[in-house]
Amino acid sequence: MIKLPDADGELTAYEPSTTPSVFVPGGPAVTSRTFFAAPHVIVDPTAGNEPYTPPVLDWEATLKYRHHIWSHGLAVSEALDTAHRGMGLGWLESSELIKRSAAEAHAVGGKIAGTAWTDQLAHGEHTLEEVIRAYEEQIEVIEGAGAQVILMASRELAAVARGPEEYADVYRRLLSQLRQPAIVHWVTAEWDPSLTGYWGSTDIDEEIKTFVSVITDNKDKVDGIKVAPLPGEREIELRRAVPEGIKTYTGDDTNYPEVIAGDDRGHSHAMMGVFDPLAPIIAAAGRKLDAGDVQGFRDLIAPTAELSMHLFEGPGMNIRFYKTGFTFLSWLSGTQDHFRMVWGEQAARSVSHLAKAYRLADGLGLFPDPELAAHRLSAFLVTNGVE
Repeated sequence: MIKLPDADGELTAYEPSTTPSVFVPGGPAVTSRTFFAAPHVIVDPTAGNEPYTPPVLDWEATLKYRHHIWSHGLAVSEALDTAHRGMGLGWLESSELIKRSAAEAHAVGGKIAGTAWTDQLAHGEHTLEEVIRAYEEQIEVIEGAGAQVILMASRELAAVARGPEEYADVYRRLLSQLRQPAIVHWVTAEWDPSLTGYWGSTDIDEEIKTFVSVITDNKDKVDGIKVAPLPGEREIELRRAVPEGIKTYTGDDTNYPEVIAGDDRGHSHAMMGVFDPLAPIIAAAGRKLDAGDVQGFRDLIAPTAELSMHLFEGPGMNIRFYKTGFTFLSWLSGTQDHFRMVWGEQAARSVSHLAKAYRLADGLGLFPDPELAAHRLSAFLVTNGVE
């Protein structure tokens, strides 16, 4: 038995599972949906990696983790916020990450997409042409590495673009250059206030209207779209509004089981951070869909939503520390050897939060070696003063 602390500091006895996970790697890739996991990075535990210092990654461990994702039949969406993009990793580190990951993907036949942003620009005012050139620089690196492009909404573009027409012109120019269709990724102002007014309006309905128009006008260069956060019902409306053949990648960390299952009018694909820790279960669920077993898919994936909601909980900006839970579960699972993070973010979540993450993951049968997970959890609790 292990005594786990709750949010009030009370200790409750918990009996860990003793049955190894049945979600083993090596199965066929999921085919009925495209599932992108956005994986975290693994740091060198002997390096500083203190707040606001350049990150020092353990490249071997980081790339090995991407092999873990591919081994379960999922794709990798590289250098998104799960990989500390904008919270430790700048474009210099991100470009290296994309190039190294893409080389590994090609070696094993894994699917990969890399994120083009404009984060190499220094803080301050920029012209529209400077923003476009920044996008083009990153696109060139990503396509040069042989990866698909994820075209991320730009804070610098939001600061300089005037009206829907300028946004449409920028995206038309960028998309027209691509060797293969891109995934257009828009984070709304709800999650990133610096993107207020994106697409030339502060009204979400008008923003979506312009967004759909841009996607429609460039449909031959768009593989899919992702908008986050977007409630399930709004995502379904958007999915039905874009041209046929363009995928909608959900990022809804609560309703993903339902929108992926879909209905007689369509379904969503997925590009999600939470598929990082959940990759083995997500892959197994996806194979149920491949076999036409929708109920089997729901039975496997629905219970994961509670863990997802827990990992992303928190008031205000605390939600951005979801990566701490991802890394903790990776350590417990044995897919990495330590619990250290970029900028010391391993300390960003409470002991009770991480203890609950363990309990939920254990209940899902997520740990390949439950004894190792329980041993590492016990060590973590002791070093944090919980006897």
